[in-house]
Amino acid sequence: MSDPTRIKAVLFDKDGTLFDFRATWDVWTHQVLIDLAKGREDVLKAMAQDARFDLDTRKMQPDSPIIAGTQAEATSILLRHLPEWTFDTLIRYLDELVAVAPLVPAAPLPELLGQLQDMGIATGVMTNDSEAGALAHLKAAGVHEMFDFVAGYDSGYGAKPDPDPLLAFAQQIGCPPEQTAMIGDSRHDLIAARAAGMVSVGVLSGVAGTDELSDLADVILDHIGHLPDWLRTVPGE
Repeated sequence: MSDPTRIKAVLFDKDGTLFDFRATWDVWTHQVLIDLAKGREDVLKAMAQDARFDLDTRKMQPDSPIIAGTQAEATSILLRHLPEWTFDTLIRYLDELVAVAPLVPAAPLPELLGQLQDMGIATGVMTNDSEAGALAHLKAAGVHEMFDFVAGYDSGYGAKPDPDPLLAFAQQIGCPPEQTAMIGDSRHDLIAARAAGMVSVGVLSGVAGTDELSDLADVILDHIGHLPDWLRTVPGE
């Protein structure tokens, strides 16, 4: 692992990292599935099964392909059971709903980002959501101007677990990958971090637990609120 005291930049995943996944997306997904099913119980169950969403507990399962997938991938999964929709109309509909989702930050974001700025650390966001969706969420949280880089799966850099969007962040801010940390709640995030040669920091504000992340993470934190203390207290060279 690279020495955390040498980290000069931090790239965040969005859902499950900046924003608590359960409190935000379990509630949102349940309502969207119900709305799309329009009272058709068989369609509701089929969509939930493919999305790996438990209708009884109203929770996304850890192996859901939607958790770390792109918006386009999520659209394709639901579209199998919605012949009345086209891909383009469904993804636009979902994008509109995503943009106004009720967000629950995993930690007080303005305070956290202010601390990182005071430490001289550049920050960015790379999400497999759309770039427009990411910007809408960051604006709603009042922190979009505090990031040096914001990218989605459709920004032209690719999507996680490919390392290219992570390397694009490092290149844009002029920071070597080995002095950059990728913070994420999913294996996709940490696989991308390893492939990019970055420090991989797992957080437990998503669906995956320690067991799912430990083989890929250099460190696991309960949530991003612990990040400044970790950066300060890990022994230096």
